[in-house]
Amino acid sequence: MELSVYNIKGEATSKKVTLNAEIFGIEPNDHAIYLDVKQHNANGRQGTAKSKERAEVARTTKKLKKQKGTGGARSGSMKSPLHRGGGTVFGPEPRDYSFKVNKKTKRLARLSALTYKAQANGITIVEDFQIDTPKTSQFIGIVNNLKVADKKIFSNCC
Repeated sequence: MELSVYNIKGEATSKKVTLNAEIFGIEPNDHAIYLDVKQHNANGRQGTAKSKERAEVARTTKKLKKQKGTGGARSGSMKSPLHRGGGTVFGPEPRDYSFKVNKKTKRLARLSALTYKAQANGITIVEDFQIDTPKTSQFIGIVNNLKVADKKIFSNCC
């Protein structure tokens, strides 16, 4: 696959770049991409939700009422989940949501994503990306000239 090279004015130059078929020409694997994205999202989860169980609640352990003769159920302590302020029965516990994805699967996922990007003409190559003074207005002008203002931009210039 060949791509045109553009200058910072957004005009196509006479140069062409051939993309490496080993990277941009493979058969994309959707499941590998799914696993990689799933792992990325899982690693971002905090997993610190926690509620106190009956052993952790600071309440009295005194027997509330006598065992027999009240007409109600037996009652042991205020830490019981049945009482207001008591512990939670099956509350959340801190946990780690991360999981492992094999290196070759991760590499296949990245190559598949690059292949999809190349097939959708989502790659723009710019030659001689030089700015005299680092001004945001100049960079915005270049981005608008290249018609990539609404897209993600990756620069490998420095």
